[in-house]
Amino acid sequence: MAPSGSIRPQPARRRSTYPLYHTTLRKPRRWPLVLRITKGSVHLHILPTVLFHCLFTTLVVYFDKFVHHVGLPGSIVPSLSIVVGLMLVFRNGSSYDRFWSGRNQLTGVVTAVRNLTRYFLVSSRDKDDKSSVQEDADTEAVIRVLIAVLYSVKHRLRSGTQTPKPSHSSSEVEPLSESISTLRPEYSDLLPALHPSLESQGLPMPLQLSVSVEAYIRRGVIRGWWAPPQASYISTQLANLVSAYGTMETIRHTPIPVAHLIHARQVLALYLMVLPFAMVEEMTWWAIPVVALVAFTLYGIEGIGSQLEDPFGYDKNDIKMDAICEDARVECDALLEEWRNKDSELFNRF
Repeated sequence: MAPSGSIRPQPARRRSTYPLYHTTLRKPRRWPLVLRITKGSVHLHILPTVLFHCLFTTLVVYFDKFVHHVGLPGSIVPSLSIVVGLMLVFRNGSSYDRFWSGRNQLTGVVTAVRNLTRYFLVSSRDKDDKSSVQEDADTEAVIRVLIAVLYSVKHRLRSGTQTPKPSHSSSEVEPLSESISTLRPEYSDLLPALHPSLESQGLPMPLQLSVSVEAYIRRGVIRGWWAPPQASYISTQLANLVSAYGTMETIRHTPIPVAHLIHARQVLALYLMVLPFAMVEEMTWWAIPVVALVAFTLYGIEGIGSQLEDPFGYDKNDIKMDAICEDARVECDALLEEWRNKDSELFNRF
């Protein structure tokens, strides 16, 4: 018990932390979703097509009212509606599956980086729990390479896509050769100064960095840091990372077959061009807003599927790869900073 009048020591106060800060960051909504027509929506993308069908319907109504009756039986609409509905369901279902699979595979990459980071920081020491300054520097370098893997995966998946540009060059598209043949400033500082880039020879940067990690694993076995079964576990984590990246690459470079896209667009356009003829006799001028509403609905569904088809870009509805990579970097940096602290209770070295 503390002596009378003495000051009882206060426990150390924990610093506030923000896990997954970038990923969970949300701006307050100024407008209800039902009133939003720009950010996050496909309205501007489908507006020209909707206006075209409104104009076409106007011409049909005018011709039917003042020139000659051109109405068709309304019974043809249900049969066409079934076909259009089935095609849109398949379109959106397959597109969302690509989005969901891409997100899961990105989680697999982040999980592998987390596992390798904690394992390297905790276990990269000999049986006496010692390591030299050079070995510590080697461990820190490979952790930085693991962080660079996240950024290289992101940029590799986005290579050849249109990127946000400053106002003076907003209409330009990022050249493909630039996007895959140079080290990005975002992660170039994480790599050794003389780290080579073999992308000009066809070797993707994520795969190149995985070789560097594998070489570190081999050095760990030679140094006696872990037994072969442990090295096998670590190599499995690295293999899972490369496998997840390969799956995302497949999603990125294997779009929905163009024959399906062409036919779906043609069937949708045909349905909306037949619809005015089935409505004109009964609804006359009211057919214009009704067709506009139907076109807005159907083309909107098709537009959402088109955005979700490639989930690795910069659209509002794409996977938040920038935020996910930043949060993973914060986690690894926090572990690395604690690991540098020789009195760390987290790693319990002494």
